[in-house]
Amino acid sequence: MIRRVEYAAGARIAAQRLVVLASRQFRKSGANMTIRILIIGIISIATWGVLGMCAQAQTARPVQTFETAAEPVKITPIYHASLMIEAGGKIIYLDPAKPANFDGLPHADLILITDIHGDHMDPNSISAVSKPGTQIFAPPAVVATVTTASPISNGESKNWNGWTIDAIPMYNIKHGPAPGQLYHPKGRGNGYVLTYGGKRFYFSGDTEGIPEMRALKNIDVAFVCMNLPYTMTPDEAADAVKEFHPKIAIPYHYRGSDITVFKKDLEGTGIDVRLLDWYPKGS
Repeated sequence: MIRRVEYAAGARIAAQRLVVLASRQFRKSGANMTIRILIIGIISIATWGVLGMCAQAQTARPVQTFETAAEPVKITPIYHASLMIEAGGKIIYLDPAKPANFDGLPHADLILITDIHGDHMDPNSISAVSKPGTQIFAPPAVVATVTTASPISNGESKNWNGWTIDAIPMYNIKHGPAPGQLYHPKGRGNGYVLTYGGKRFYFSGDTEGIPEMRALKNIDVAFVCMNLPYTMTPDEAADAVKEFHPKIAIPYHYRGSDITVFKKDLEGTGIDVRLLDWYPKGS
């Protein structure tokens, strides 16, 4: 997949060559100096306008940086449940899926997938962010489709390039498409706790406020879902978060929910609630 940064680099080189060639041609032809300066200026402005749009698309993402005992961890919200993690020169994607826009972002060293639903498991997006050597960890239900993935089940752990990856249960307790059915049965999907440089990052996946979430310990940063009918309300999410009390809580996977309710419910708890935009305009 051709990345926006690659377009930008090509545009810059092309512009530099164009300006040089234009200058030489104008000198040969004896063109008026004012006309020369005007045309070269137009070329330069147009080129840097393109580069500026590329840079804006990249910097507009609300990147969060967290210091650790190793190196800083940068987490970039992309869309809905899709995000990118950077640390130690390695790139991890969680749930890359359409309609997330991966233009301008680097390819993955590791991909983590939480569940089989299309907003978490998308083979085309997985292919788009992959490169030779990319590893994929996913629940066995996902591995049935994404056959290049290595399975990791609830309660299992993997070590990868300085990270410890713990697979945490994610499931519904009461929400489902019909009586007696649940959108996410227990054991099918994974939430994840990722530990790096002594910091622990929790990504809930699609879940309700289950006992396993409430029992989490020493979580520094929690990314918590909230949207009906598939997961839980902001009130329900806040109630669960109060129990395991992360230092920082960030709503994600929240389309259609009023996340200010989540923040209000956690006022006075000492938890730093950060409301980020996971749904860029036009998405």
